[in-house]
Amino acid sequence: MIRLQNATYLVRDLDDGIRFFVDALGFVVRQDETFDGGWRRVVVGPADGGTGFVLVPTATEQIGRQAGEDVAFFLETDDFMAQHKRMLEFGIVFREEPRHEAYGTVALFEDPAGMLWDLIEPPPLSGVAS
Repeated sequence: MIRLQNATYLVRDLDDGIRFFVDALGFVVRQDETFDGGWRRVVVGPADGGTGFVLVPTATEQIGRQAGEDVAFFLETDDFMAQHKRMLEFGIVFREEPRHEAYGTVALFEDPAGMLWDLIEPPPLSGVAS
């Protein structure tokens, strides 16, 4: 079996990046260590496991543009309205009102650097025996 453990995520400031992922999205800090020479490694990810993000501070112009003009990440939730509310309270900018598609409830939002994400709640499974 092969899995994607972590992906690099560029930020201007580590602490601001942590606040976005933890306070706005509900992720947890999996690692926050400072090593000899002052190098700090921060990894955030969903509380229940899965792929995390290694936050990497940089001043590059690529922050917020890693995916060009396309949606960079697709954040899945099992409670769209609660997550949407949490994100609005944090100040996340949604580019649209929630909409219902065949693949679920979805809304496009921006991270603090302006990169595009989708918040998605898949439709309930139908016809599945319980």
